[in-house]
Amino acid sequence: MVEESGDSSDRKFSENAIVDLVRGKFPEGVTIGGIGPRRINARADRAALYKLCEFLKGDLGFEHVSSVSGVDRVDLFQVVYHISSYSNRCLLEITVDIPTDDPEIDSIAPLWGGADWHERETYDMFGIKFRNHPRMERIFLPEDTHYFPFRKDFKLWRR
Repeated sequence: MVEESGDSSDRKFSENAIVDLVRGKFPEGVTIGGIGPRRINARADRAALYKLCEFLKGDLGFEHVSSVSGVDRVDLFQVVYHISSYSNRCLLEITVDIPTDDPEIDSIAPLWGGADWHERETYDMFGIKFRNHPRMERIFLPEDTHYFPFRKDFKLWRR
């Protein structure tokens, strides 16, 4: 169901309408994994992420990034985004796989300023770099730290 009442910020979309619009705009690169009440789970290729986020913000009214976090799956990294639309009363979870030998992805901080510190924390703990981030530097650990403590290959007590 789509209810339109003027400009794009006034549009109201159901979860199914959001899914249909995302699938129509991104037939390649984005996969919907599940739909629930007020929640959609999706997977995106890292090449499609920024364009997907532009679409979510500009066309579907997603106003808020509540978290950006890293996951170390040993054979790959993942970045998980929780992006909310208050007007649609919906949370979209996007998971993006990142190769361990090239841990880099586009920053969404230029779209949502609230992603800034989340991305910096993910970099600081996992070593995942966010391209075009306005201030890509460590947030907790000193700049001269040579390890990333949330990686599974990090050993606290090395011998």
